[in-house]
Amino acid sequence: MAVDSTSPQNSEAQSGKAQIGVTGLAVMGANLARNLARNGYTVALHNRTIAKTDELLDKHGGDGDFIRTETLQDLVDSLERPRRILVMVKAGAPVDAVIENLIPLLDTDDIIIDGGNSYFKDTIRREKECAEHGLHFVGVGVSGGEEGALNGPSIMPGGSKQSYKSLGPMLEKISAKADDGAPCCAWIDTDGAGHFVKMVHNGIEYADMQVIGEAFDLLRSVAGIEPQDQAEVFRTWNTTDLNSYLIEITSEVLSQTDGKTGKPLVDVIVDQAGQKGTGRWTVQSALDLGSPVSAIAESVFARALSSSNPEAREEAQQNLPAGLISTTGVAQGDPEFVEDVRRALYASKLVSYAQGLDMLSAAGEEFGWSLDLDVIASLWRNGCIIRAELLGEIMEAYKGDNAPVNMLLAPGFQSILQDLVPSWRRVVSKATALGVPVPVFSSALSYYDGLRRDRLPAALIQGQRDFFGAHTYQRVDEDGTFHTLWSEDRSEVNSAGEKAPAPVDRETK
Repeated sequence: MAVDSTSPQNSEAQSGKAQIGVTGLAVMGANLARNLARNGYTVALHNRTIAKTDELLDKHGGDGDFIRTETLQDLVDSLERPRRILVMVKAGAPVDAVIENLIPLLDTDDIIIDGGNSYFKDTIRREKECAEHGLHFVGVGVSGGEEGALNGPSIMPGGSKQSYKSLGPMLEKISAKADDGAPCCAWIDTDGAGHFVKMVHNGIEYADMQVIGEAFDLLRSVAGIEPQDQAEVFRTWNTTDLNSYLIEITSEVLSQTDGKTGKPLVDVIVDQAGQKGTGRWTVQSALDLGSPVSAIAESVFARALSSSNPEAREEAQQNLPAGLISTTGVAQGDPEFVEDVRRALYASKLVSYAQGLDMLSAAGEEFGWSLDLDVIASLWRNGCIIRAELLGEIMEAYKGDNAPVNMLLAPGFQSILQDLVPSWRRVVSKATALGVPVPVFSSALSYYDGLRRDRLPAALIQGQRDFFGAHTYQRVDEDGTFHTLWSEDRSEVNSAGEKAPAPVDRETK
């Protein structure tokens, strides 16, 4: 049912007020508006071009109660207080423009909600600006794509606790529900926390998609399994501990035949992967935090390599030497190799989740957020792109007071990895010997080995830094900070200026 708020007959007594307004009615905004209406809320609709509003009402007006508005003032006037306005426009300047136009129209404690993929530092800035006007600004991470927006997404809201009291029940109602019935929505923490968690979710998603792609390449290049047959392999894998949305849709994509050529669809899609920036933001933010998300980073770089310079790739295919390539492959469809790839895929997936969660911990310390990793994992169990059986185990690992310092160190995951590592090493070795690129498989394994190695070459790097820049170092056998007088007698001094004897047997140039 649609009511025109610009009609002179419209009044609160006649039609009631809307509980929430949505401005920006592209697919995501329109689907969230429909989801809200289907769940019993009256939704005020606004779009810069009124035709979009009318199109939604013409096609889906039967989904529930809507109020049609033509201007932002109409939108504001149609809402009950405190007003809740969901902004679903393109991230960046368009969001700022909508906020700038809304602020003069709103009253104290009204809530502006940004449900797009905004950069979390923009959200922090916007929250401060709105607070100066007595308004709440809530950055909400929404995952699940168009289908999730309509039928129940994973929702990650930040903002003030006060705003969540007003907004939270509504978001929880429209969110996806886990198998135990719990809503895949919970308050994350203040200002940009919601958008930060969504950003990390997307970073994990990048890595998850890349390792699946690497598994596909290995099964075809090394074991000779064609896409249609691989579709069945992935369907089988989806009944194992790899059970997840991405594995499920991979089998669907691989089973699809192109109607024009009769070839597998995957063979007629140009091998250049696009990106909208959230994966890149994850890596940039991880660098700022000093958080080693190497598997996620390699997945971002792999997309860039595929698409940034196709001319260089084409020339390299003709001219770059492969070096010594092993002639020892595996038998076509070799079941042992297929199982090794499955295990390597799962191990690499575990690393990408561990790196993402480790980054969330680092961000909590940096920005003063109390990020409950078990709660965050629970929000990803349904409705989002990285939903997977694995998340239940992650929740268990982080419950209570004995959370691991790194996900891989949780007893359950240590036991799993003991079984996976031999296969992981065999797959990375075979891929390297055959010249098949596996950037995330291999970087994830290096991360794993870096964690477990008793001594890293970082000691040498710190010695080099001290040599050319007097950056100092610490010793394994004594507390304090030290510097070697490299350009003098090469004796060592500590932070108090106390000098140790120079080496006796030092050779000089």
